[in-house]
Amino acid sequence: MADKEKKLVEAITARDEDFAQWYTDVVIKAGLVSYSNIKGFIILKPAGYALWENIQKHMDARFKATGVENVYLPLLIPESLLQKEKDHVEGFAPEVAWVTMGGGEELTERYCVRPTSETLFCDFYKNEIHSYKDLPMVYNQWCSVVRWEKETRPFLRSREFLWQEGHTMHATREDAEARTQQMLDVYASFMEEDLAIPVIKGRKTDKEKFAGAEATYTVEAMMHDGRALQSGTSHHFGDGFARAFDITFTGQDNKPHYPFQTSWGVSTRMIGAMIMVHGDDSGLVIPPRIAPVQAVVIPIQQKKEGVLQAADRLCIELKNAGILARLDDSDKSPGFKFAEHEMRGVPLRLEIGPRDLEAGKCLFARRDTGEKIECAIAEAPARAKELLEEIQKNLLALARRNLVEHTYAAADWETFCGIFNGKGGFVKSMWCGDVACEEKIKEELSVTSRCMPFEQEHIADTCVCCGRPARKMVVWGRSY
Repeated sequence: MADKEKKLVEAITARDEDFAQWYTDVVIKAGLVSYSNIKGFIILKPAGYALWENIQKHMDARFKATGVENVYLPLLIPESLLQKEKDHVEGFAPEVAWVTMGGGEELTERYCVRPTSETLFCDFYKNEIHSYKDLPMVYNQWCSVVRWEKETRPFLRSREFLWQEGHTMHATREDAEARTQQMLDVYASFMEEDLAIPVIKGRKTDKEKFAGAEATYTVEAMMHDGRALQSGTSHHFGDGFARAFDITFTGQDNKPHYPFQTSWGVSTRMIGAMIMVHGDDSGLVIPPRIAPVQAVVIPIQQKKEGVLQAADRLCIELKNAGILARLDDSDKSPGFKFAEHEMRGVPLRLEIGPRDLEAGKCLFARRDTGEKIECAIAEAPARAKELLEEIQKNLLALARRNLVEHTYAAADWETFCGIFNGKGGFVKSMWCGDVACEEKIKEELSVTSRCMPFEQEHIADTCVCCGRPARKMVVWGRSY
């Protein structure tokens, strides 16, 4: 390997040597982001934004299939509006950014830059909802929000990030609960089918639920290093916000009623999850279904007669077959191109050179396994489609194996502590329901409850922390 090619690969810290540094190296070296001159505000470069565009495209189609419509609400929220829901504002107060000046003049009222938009949607719905015939209202917006985080890391925790936030209103509690669960299922299926990330679905404890919610449901994913990443949440607010904002509708009984509200959201954090679940020491590994480039064609000895033309034809045929393909006809050496596209996570590489042309063949290289496969040029588009589907399935299988192999059961405190003081991962154990036990576990082990899974198991009769009778099985873990 030439010095330049070797340097490109060595620019990434080994994943098992320093996982946090490996992550930062991959994000920067693969050209996903760069840092701005304001701490915690990152610049999404074309490669990073293309990932978000694909996530948005696939997810938006899933939303609309369930009847969701997109809207857009203002960036700023008057302080008086935010104060209408006490629990909500207290939950976000430490993270709010405030605007106090406008056009060189001090404002008569502060405006917060939206950390989330429940209050804005409520103010909007108040004027839109009059009768049961107006319900349900199932709206979503794609936007950015600002939360003034103390510690930041690209995609995982930044002060401004892109996301979607769905906000819905329903005539009955049952309808709202059904929508809350439905959107959680949408997130779970997207994570597994498109991002190739298995998740655990469950309900957050009251300590960990969203500010102002009656119930918060979550999909939790495990990263390569065994840490948890909350990857999407869906909240049932009951009629609390409706009462605070005096939103009523006339029911079929001709009496006034308060509607029931939900909200649900995912963000660019999903890109961070994808990196930490699938990446390796060579860089990104992108699941084909969300890859901006699914296959790259690299001509070998491209100045030889016919090689570049054949590579270009092959790239066009791949595109005609519905594959997102790109020709790399740059002046870089083939070895450098191989390392660069591996780092950028392109799922499939096709190589074609003079000898391949003579034999009527080309060579595939899989990003997930490194396996190289010969194929007749005429059969390349069909074979490429097969391989992309195999890569997608294999990435999910590998991630699921990591989840299974690093999820443990603990029936007693000694075993529970031993796992988190050793290899870490997810631990399933029983819990009495007392927040004091949650707080003790967090204080002593830096571990939080991730969720109470919908699929409950009986690990023991007693709480892993206090020994009192258990109420629920909880998945615990250290998180990002």
